[in-house]
Amino acid sequence: MSQAYIVQAVRTAGGRRNGKLSGWHPVDLAAQVLNALVERSDIDPAQVDDVFMGCVSQVGEQATNVARNAVLASRLPESVPGTSIDRQCGSSQQAVHFAAQAVMSGVMDVVIAAGVESMSRVPMFSPNALAQKAGMGYYQSPAMNKRYNGIEFSQFMGAEMIAKKYGLSKLQLDEYSLQSHQRGIAASQAGVFKDEILPIEIRNAEGEGTGEWHTVDEGIRFDATLEGIQNVKLLQEGGVITAANASQVCDGATGVMIVSEKALKALGLKPLARIHHMTMIGHDPVIMLEAPLPATERALKKAGMQIDDIDLYEVNEAFAPVPLAWLQALHADPAKINVHGGAIALGHPLGASGTKLMTTLVHALGQRGKRWGLQTMCEGGGMANVTIIERL
Repeated sequence: MSQAYIVQAVRTAGGRRNGKLSGWHPVDLAAQVLNALVERSDIDPAQVDDVFMGCVSQVGEQATNVARNAVLASRLPESVPGTSIDRQCGSSQQAVHFAAQAVMSGVMDVVIAAGVESMSRVPMFSPNALAQKAGMGYYQSPAMNKRYNGIEFSQFMGAEMIAKKYGLSKLQLDEYSLQSHQRGIAASQAGVFKDEILPIEIRNAEGEGTGEWHTVDEGIRFDATLEGIQNVKLLQEGGVITAANASQVCDGATGVMIVSEKALKALGLKPLARIHHMTMIGHDPVIMLEAPLPATERALKKAGMQIDDIDLYEVNEAFAPVPLAWLQALHADPAKINVHGGAIALGHPLGASGTKLMTTLVHALGQRGKRWGLQTMCEGGGMANVTIIERL
């Protein structure tokens, strides 16, 4: 089978809710990433066969095929199509899988996998909230309710369930959260994000440039302390989840360029990594966030690998119990996980997080001279994607 190679990977620095990226229309923000991928690869934009773009809240400014709209707002020609993907938090990781599959099948040679989410301008849960307000019903159908005895699917409750199932205390969650900030601080101050972050001019509420540039993940709390994290109010009495041990609301756009071996040679491109394996699974939608555990086990088995073969892991920090349960179940090395911080510190721009994690993983492998990387993330509805890459 043909191979699929990553030749470019970029992301914006994360923006806090109503923060430094909130002045950007998400379509225009995504267009900046598309432009950067083409410019950094130094290819004719017309060489791009397709754009797959993840986005969860596809309503308002992110509606009507945000991927195609981003192409039309970019320097790519009109001949480049685009399609939007919603696999919840794994949307742009799925974009990577679709792009790699298109290249490996021989159907396409140059594909961009990307993601965008403006959680400031299109708040989380907007599609459901607006639909219910307009009297258009609710996504959980009578048949779904019958099958699951009327249980309301909730990622928050799933996080509480995982913490209980794997015996994780609030102190463990809070200590992990502090570690995420500490690793993010260290990475930011050491300049390790420099090559992966695309500087974006900050715009005001009217969309006008301010002359200032956004280059540092806005969610990192450089003054984070364990005491401060521990004092954040519980989201449920008797529970263990707080806003401090969960991912941060975030604005951002991210993307990777994936090409065939034919394009690699014809266009004179240098590969950063090769897509080695891809797995997707469905799992229990009630506990919901546990899917990365069996998904990783399946991926390693199919790839003929052991967890110790992997040099670095990116496991999305939707809630602290997720990576901690993953480490426990896989008997994985905690020194290898989210080495530059995760979503608790850097933010979780929903549909953009898949290619955000992939961008950080590709660059981290290169900086550390490591070979194998594994990325996984929990997804609404009880699903997970796993991607194993080989640095070249």
